[in-house]
Amino acid sequence: MTSPSVVDPEETPWVPTRALGRAVLFGGLAAFAGVILGRVDLVVLAAPFAIGVAWGLRRRPARPPVVAVEIADEDAAEGGTVGVALELSNEDRVPLDLVVGRLTISPWLELADGARPYAGDVAAAEAGARERPSDRGLRPAGPVRRVDSKATALRWGYQQVGPAVAYGVAADGLLVSGTVVAPALTLRVYPAVPPFRADQAMPRSAALVGVHRSRRPGEDGELSGVRRYGPGDRLRRIDWRVTLRTRDVHVAASLSDRDAEVVVLLDVLYEAGTSGGIRGEASVVDTAVRAAAAICDHYLRQGDRVGLVEYSGRPRYLRPASGRRQLITALDWLLDTRASGGASPRLGLDPSIIPNAALVVVLTPLLGPQSTETIATLARAGRSVVAVDTLGSLGQRRMPGSRWNAVAQRLWWLERQNLIGLLHEAGVPVTAWIGPGSLDQVLHDMARMAAAGRLGAR
Repeated sequence: MTSPSVVDPEETPWVPTRALGRAVLFGGLAAFAGVILGRVDLVVLAAPFAIGVAWGLRRRPARPPVVAVEIADEDAAEGGTVGVALELSNEDRVPLDLVVGRLTISPWLELADGARPYAGDVAAAEAGARERPSDRGLRPAGPVRRVDSKATALRWGYQQVGPAVAYGVAADGLLVSGTVVAPALTLRVYPAVPPFRADQAMPRSAALVGVHRSRRPGEDGELSGVRRYGPGDRLRRIDWRVTLRTRDVHVAASLSDRDAEVVVLLDVLYEAGTSGGIRGEASVVDTAVRAAAAICDHYLRQGDRVGLVEYSGRPRYLRPASGRRQLITALDWLLDTRASGGASPRLGLDPSIIPNAALVVVLTPLLGPQSTETIATLARAGRSVVAVDTLGSLGQRRMPGSRWNAVAQRLWWLERQNLIGLLHEAGVPVTAWIGPGSLDQVLHDMARMAAAGRLGAR
């Protein structure tokens, strides 16, 4: 992917350099003084300057140099490397003495040598020396000067490569071009997918594909028990052993092979911690995005349906779907996740957008009452909700300062525990994000409670 500069000679004119000004000033003054004072030596001293300026300006370029930015791929993953290149070329018929270019990139892209430059300046290209000292610079229609480098992506998101700027020097250093700019390119850096698995069955499911067994009765090969014959049961399902023993017709009940419908809700009303990329500490938003990517990757690869909801100052929603295309769409969707700084959503969260049979996995730091109320509302609306704590060790870090900071932190911690208790009262289990198996115990308990509810209803 290449981003060349759009060159307009009128907007990037060639202007005199200070060297030209000094040569004209010194030669003119020496010649004028020699004529006024009748000094031939001064005139002879000024002659080389005049001849040098005239010789240098005998051929003036009309077009500035061309600069281009190139990246090898349009997307990468956290920790992956991508090729970055800066290209300089001369499209004018007059050769250039020197072309200098500079490329700026995002601070979350690190060069292969490990340097972390200031203000995003990561590469400088200087095209000048050639095989012979008298034949320097970029010749007309000559080879493109290219500076290649490898950059490591340190954090997910849209990272900018560019813009690139360049200028040229011609006429033996007497003329310099205006600055030409190549627009920046956008590199999509997908979040790293931490190891994750969920071996427990879903408490509910909806469609007729996927590998997770439903807790609903249906036509399939997995036996769930034996029950009395009822209207609509097929004769081939009759269990003759139990029927002959009890003298009452019984049928074998099975579970339908249905897919799990998972909706991942990212609570990013608040941000906590400072993102350090893949080599530093993860902030709350980092943990939420990476956990969401892991959950989507796990369930979508098993044929289930996954949707995404962002709960922030600008709520977003991605409809549940299945397949590899949904995985790519979900990863692209996650790149736009931003913390809203506690701003309340404009429209709130409508529980009707979440299917009734879906398992709702809420990735939340539990830092505000709005989040707790939203999660409880989903649970009261009949959804199967699991809250995953994304705050992690950030909430246990000691606050520096006076002794009253520790008291304030203790009060805040007690208030947070109270919010977790309110969620437990609403029937919402809360678990910490620990990677593999984070949801297994919670899903097992939810499935057991769902089965106990059906037995009680009978």
